[in-house]
Amino acid sequence: MSTGDLLHIHPTELKFPFELKKQSSCSMQLTNKSDKYVVFKVKTTNPKKYCVRPNTGVVMPGSTCRVTFTMQAQKEAPPDMQCKDKFLLQSVVAPDGTTTKDITSDMFIKEDGKVVEDFKLRVLYIPGNLPSPVAEESDEGCSPSRPSVFENGNQDTSLLDAVSRSLEEPKEKSFETWSVISRLTEEKTSALQQNQKLQHELELMRKQVSKKYAGGASLLVVFLVGLFGTLVGYIFK
Repeated sequence: MSTGDLLHIHPTELKFPFELKKQSSCSMQLTNKSDKYVVFKVKTTNPKKYCVRPNTGVVMPGSTCRVTFTMQAQKEAPPDMQCKDKFLLQSVVAPDGTTTKDITSDMFIKEDGKVVEDFKLRVLYIPGNLPSPVAEESDEGCSPSRPSVFENGNQDTSLLDAVSRSLEEPKEKSFETWSVISRLTEEKTSALQQNQKLQHELELMRKQVSKKYAGGASLLVVFLVGLFGTLVGYIFK
């Protein structure tokens, strides 16, 4: 736990359950120990690898905000399971009534008379069969966002959000596509079965009609032959 003047941070190390090709998460709590509004910002040395929710926010006096860190699925494990990634949490006093929309990068610039607290967070990997220490996010201002870069400048990137969305959206689209294909396949099969049934019934009707006409023709021939025989017998009688 930290002993900063503005925010109480717990835990001070980010422990990610590590499993190859699986996304994992962990979280920390920020508690405002002061009687002022405090804004914070999270930066990382590897912004393409992590997603932070939220990466900026406002913590009101005496309140707590939960921040969730999500690590993208990794294709290979680092040597000795040692991670060199780091996070930097910056916090500064803000005017009363400040909201997340009011947060700017200039707030975290260290100037004369302004105190900006910096706290570095280590990243640790733990066995992946342990439960991920992430609780539900219900704090105000905790909306999905991305971490900034530190040690290499203060440039933000939206690539990670796009990657996260691409990991989720295809699954939903694949499920919807499969459902449509399955429904169309069932309808096609039903239509083929009905078509075969109709063809079978039509064939039976054709046979019945053929027999009916064939029987009628035979009776007509017998009648004509009988009539002809009667006439011949009458003439030569």
